[in-house]
Amino acid sequence: MERFEECRRWFAQALRDLKAARDSLDDSNYEWSCFQAQQAAEKVVKALLYAHGKAVWGHSITELLDILKNVEEVSEGLYICARELDRHYIPSRYPNAFESGYPGLYYDYVIAERCITCSKNIIDWVVKCLERIGLKL
Repeated sequence: MERFEECRRWFAQALRDLKAARDSLDDSNYEWSCFQAQQAAEKVVKALLYAHGKAVWGHSITELLDILKNVEEVSEGLYICARELDRHYIPSRYPNAFESGYPGLYYDYVIAERCITCSKNIIDWVVKCLERIGLKL
């Protein structure tokens, strides 16, 4: 598949994941909101990697940004958002990530909103990068 088409596929799913994160926030499913925000950012960064002709595996947004910094300028602010989102990849879904209870007990509106903001910041950055390389979405 052509690299820009693959980029568009990943980008489209990232936007759906961000919408799901917002929907989960509205329904007070904060742990899922955090996970979905992480997924949106992960997929949009992978979309940018595809646009640059790179296919990668893995789920750490921080590590994906490390790969991109060879071809894009990645700010410390993006790394802060990536680290925030990476923290929620596993604990938001698995009860054994905590000493007791389950993920829903450990997440709240403030954390979920912060994750959505971080995801949106990464998406906005990717849009600018894609525009710079001439890809219209």
